[in-house]
Amino acid sequence: MPEVREHELVVVGGGAAGLTAGMYGVRYGLDLVLLTIGAPGGQTATATTIENFPGFPDGITGAELIMRLTQQAESFGVIFENAEVKSIELEGNRWRLNCDTDDYLADTVILAVGAHPRRLKIPGERDLFGRGVSYCATCDGFFYKDQTVAVIGGGNTAIEEAIYLSGITEKVYVVHRRDELRARQMLAEKALGIDNIEFVWDTVPTEIFGDDSGVSGIALKNKKTEESSEVELDGVFVAIGYEPNTGFVEGLVELNDGFIVTDERMRTSQPGIFAAGDVRDTPLRQVTTAVGDAAIAADSAFRYVSERR
Repeated sequence: MPEVREHELVVVGGGAAGLTAGMYGVRYGLDLVLLTIGAPGGQTATATTIENFPGFPDGITGAELIMRLTQQAESFGVIFENAEVKSIELEGNRWRLNCDTDDYLADTVILAVGAHPRRLKIPGERDLFGRGVSYCATCDGFFYKDQTVAVIGGGNTAIEEAIYLSGITEKVYVVHRRDELRARQMLAEKALGIDNIEFVWDTVPTEIFGDDSGVSGIALKNKKTEESSEVELDGVFVAIGYEPNTGFVEGLVELNDGFIVTDERMRTSQPGIFAAGDVRDTPLRQVTTAVGDAAIAADSAFRYVSERR
């Protein structure tokens, strides 16, 4: 039988949201533990450079930002334990987290397990990540000033990123597997009216070319004609959606397309369970919004525990 560890708060996730929630929780005087799989990091740690996080005018690498957040959390007294949560269930009036090692019993839980971008799964994508392949235009678009890029996708996120990039780059190709956009009509109409955005319809990418210096081009295939082509460019922005890491809470909390639904206090559909960061159903997934969510979630968790004391 696994040992059961008891805490007032269990934070699940070691990214920017989880680390921030842990720091705020300790400052509120909560007995807590932060569960992470391996070293802290999350999506933030994979960012080559973050230029839009307040306080770093020269930018900072994602790895360094996570290192600093981890050191800060440790200095506050946040306890880290390596565990993967398999499921969560109600036990009496507390939440039991069933893990791959010991189990945890908590008055309240903050879910900060993040999400990951959907991959194209084509040659070159993995090897050139961070050197021309990106999943976030607002994070990396600045590096492609007056250059040529492609956005892969036709939904709201892809078209928003194409519009954003059109104001920075010389040219934006939007590569979409269908012959019409899935984005909102007003958004689509705006993009269709921008001169330096060119749409490549009924087409999918098959390979991304490049070397140590970065991306140099992309191979395409028209789904209707089967015709193959290549386009020279400097960057590829993949925007075909995100996959939240919520498999272990399906059926427990309300989800929208896999993301956890919360209110403005980060409360989920289950009393005592809160969510923060990219795992939440939110219009913007950035480090700044993740840490803001986490501060609110920790405050809500504190209030929840205080009412039960």
